[in-house]
Amino acid sequence: MSKYHRNKEVKAKKFLGQHFLEDETIAEKIANSLALKTYKNILEIGPGMGVLTKYLLAKPVTTYVIEIDSESVDYLKNNYLNLAPRILEKDFLKYNLNDTFNGVPFAIIGNFPYNISTQIVFKTLEFRHQIPEFSGMFQKEVALRICSKEGNKVYGILSVLTQAFYDAEYLFTVPPSVFNPPPKVESGVLLLTRKENYSLPCNEKLFFRVVKTAFQQRRKTLRNSLKTFNLSDNLKANVIFEKRPEQLSVPQFIKLTYLIENDIVNE
Repeated sequence: MSKYHRNKEVKAKKFLGQHFLEDETIAEKIANSLALKTYKNILEIGPGMGVLTKYLLAKPVTTYVIEIDSESVDYLKNNYLNLAPRILEKDFLKYNLNDTFNGVPFAIIGNFPYNISTQIVFKTLEFRHQIPEFSGMFQKEVALRICSKEGNKVYGILSVLTQAFYDAEYLFTVPPSVFNPPPKVESGVLLLTRKENYSLPCNEKLFFRVVKTAFQQRRKTLRNSLKTFNLSDNLKANVIFEKRPEQLSVPQFIKLTYLIENDIVNE
């Protein structure tokens, strides 16, 4: 890679909230984290100059990349000729993924920009019926939050909503020294594997609403934080409402939503 392109990459990634991974061993390790089962396509978000892409292209699947930075797109087109037709110069958060995948399964992978990493997860949840596997690098505290279990102070909305549909595994920590420019914090790589049964036994829209509402006032008991649902006195007498949201496991949140759903129906 020329000094010109490296400098362009660093400026672009800094602007986008991302940092340039320079350690080939870590890039290969991330690429190898996917099981490559039940799907034939991979979408890499934010490939930059292709440090991770080169390892994905060696896999027995079809690799697509989505990149918003035009300098990086030009570099990829000139250096990965076979990839060129599958380079999407788009904003992942705004792009209609079915314009490319048309309902077929695909995995997501990437060294994600810190400033949009949470939004990437939420969009993945929207397309969970098509995304059986997800692997990527986040700011370490975000990765830990996604994988956290109940009773932990970082357990929250992102933890519950993600783990309702995926098994979340924290894989390894990445030090700042392997990036250019080095971030001020450590990074963490995680793997999300979609659960075999990822349809909830409750109203899923209501589930999202219950979880988000509960954690907006996480220090309060559910009896107080869920007041806006106008629940019956009979339901609020249930012992589950004496708990704070961080004390509830994902299955308990599903049960809570089911109870609320039935209470609303029976009003």
